[in-house]
Amino acid sequence: MLQAATAFPRHAAPASHADMANAIRALAMDAVQKANSGHPGMPMGMADVATVLFSRFLKFDPQNAAWPDRDRFVLSAGHGSMLLYALLYLTGYPDMTLDELKAFRQIGSRTAGHPEFGHAGGVETTTGPLGQGIATAVGMALAERLLATQFGKDVVDHYTYAIAGDGCLMEGISHEAISMAGHLKLNKLIVLWDDNQISIDGPTSLSVSDDQITRFQASGWATIRVDGHDPEAVAAAIAAAQKSDRPSLIACRTVIGYGAPTKAGTAAIHGSPLGPDEIKGAREKLGWPYAAFEIPDAILTAWRAVGAANATKKQAWDKALAALPATQRSEWDRRIKGDLPADFAKVMDDYKAKLAADKPKWATRKSSQMVLEVINPAVPETIGGSADLTGSNNTKTAGLNPVKPGDFSGRYIYYGVREHGMAAAMNGLALHGGLIPYGGTFLVFTDYCRPSIRLSALMEQRVIYVMTHDSIGLGEDGPTHQPVEHLAALRAIPNLLVLRPADAVETAEAWQVALEQKHRPSVLALTRQDLPTVRTSHTKENLVARGGYELIAADGTAKVTLLASGSEIAIAMTARDLLQQDGIPTRVVSMPSFELFDTQDAAYQEKTLGPGTVRVAIEAGVRQGWDRYLGIKGGFIGMSGFGASGPYELLYKHFGITPEAVVQAAKQRL
Repeated sequence: MLQAATAFPRHAAPASHADMANAIRALAMDAVQKANSGHPGMPMGMADVATVLFSRFLKFDPQNAAWPDRDRFVLSAGHGSMLLYALLYLTGYPDMTLDELKAFRQIGSRTAGHPEFGHAGGVETTTGPLGQGIATAVGMALAERLLATQFGKDVVDHYTYAIAGDGCLMEGISHEAISMAGHLKLNKLIVLWDDNQISIDGPTSLSVSDDQITRFQASGWATIRVDGHDPEAVAAAIAAAQKSDRPSLIACRTVIGYGAPTKAGTAAIHGSPLGPDEIKGAREKLGWPYAAFEIPDAILTAWRAVGAANATKKQAWDKALAALPATQRSEWDRRIKGDLPADFAKVMDDYKAKLAADKPKWATRKSSQMVLEVINPAVPETIGGSADLTGSNNTKTAGLNPVKPGDFSGRYIYYGVREHGMAAAMNGLALHGGLIPYGGTFLVFTDYCRPSIRLSALMEQRVIYVMTHDSIGLGEDGPTHQPVEHLAALRAIPNLLVLRPADAVETAEAWQVALEQKHRPSVLALTRQDLPTVRTSHTKENLVARGGYELIAADGTAKVTLLASGSEIAIAMTARDLLQQDGIPTRVVSMPSFELFDTQDAAYQEKTLGPGTVRVAIEAGVRQGWDRYLGIKGGFIGMSGFGASGPYELLYKHFGITPEAVVQAAKQRL
């Protein structure tokens, strides 16, 4: 084991590197012990690396935590959250107080068990699931390169750093992320790997024998291996990485729980408090004679000086931003605020009027592409992409050139077959600020994207997921590709907006709604098969924003209300005509978004659902979620199992999703 630092006097001045690193270790030990919960080993092991990074390289200003040109620091190994919290306190972030550290992992504190975006300045992203951080950092680094190309290096010129652990590199998402970063030559991305060879179960040799250096090199990264407890070696490696023309991995060989007398270097210190005796021994070994949570003035002063060191850089940046031409400065300010262009609503209304007049018969994936042809020129911050399904998702428009390795002048990203990595990278693009990412794959593959989608919702990020082939309507690819349960599963995620439009007009409205959500991600579920235009009269109001609305009124006093979304609206309309012919007044309600409908007032909901009417819902997915709208006697026409392979028209008949079945279900309940 590497030797720990020797003892020093209580009022040592000036503070040394060891003093500053030991302050992190002590706070991590104390906070975890007080909470009787947490992970002290990683913060103690990476304290030297973090001290070098923050004190010598990282560009940040605690008094301006949202400074757009700050370096981004992502703690991908989020279980080691006390490393980040200690750094934020020591460097002087106003909302990270000593009391917050003492409240580690407690209800209402800013110091959650894993870093949570929005809880405190300096927490750049939520990093709970391992691997998410490094993949999100790829998106942040990509955003920096894109915006630097658009606005110039005088206002956009910063690095993205991530500390990743063995677990992050084991997770499959890391493979997608490092491959993407290497391909694009994201040279301002630097990953510091906590190479401590320990996981929860014990030595990493129990489960992996990967040569990570060779792996990263094969993906186009620059690599270097250093002693993570040698500050000069770490500093030299970071300095070299900053000059690289490729993303860089710095493998930092560390001792987990560095300084603990009996638990250092073992799995026992990974995720449990050290205990009073081990903490006492660690204090002696590290030469830290201070009480719990006590940081000597000299050491705290040294750390606060680190926090204040970039104030002049921030001031210089303010001047550079002010020097931009007025139109460019205005555009920058608008984007950073997250506002849409002032004429956006009019652009969308004009387009809707054209659609109502033209009445196109398009698949909603095609409708999505056509509205993007209007949106992308009008909203220059959109960044499109697809996970190797561009021609199927229809996410690329005429004005979007591809982003290429080392060339970031485009606005379209070929993500490759990397659904998981794409979704996480889009989170990074959104978190960085100044861009609105959207990306596509098949709806069934939201299973691959789901952890990142969940984090989009948790972090309240405007990320738009374009998910096509939304039902058995995709046809011959069969049950592996037919997403029968996915709408219900996505609707279960809090703060996620699921939009399933019925025609070109609703698709345009759905896109407008999604773009207007500053603090919410959206999923657009879109068809492969062509659909008729059902909104043939133009309305200035965005009806999709209501979540549900009466599409067709009954002829006479309504006895039946048919509720449907997406492609099944056409089935509902035909069923309505059949019921009307039989003397049963029937109305059709379009339900493109449960989440938006649930926010409407009770009177609107009751009126829309049709009090006193028999209700039947039609959707080519499972029933889950619909019952709250149907009442006690309500019916459902949809799927109760997996799909099958065959032409979609025959599949709808095979599974009984037909106008005739709807009519029968309604009559049975009258």
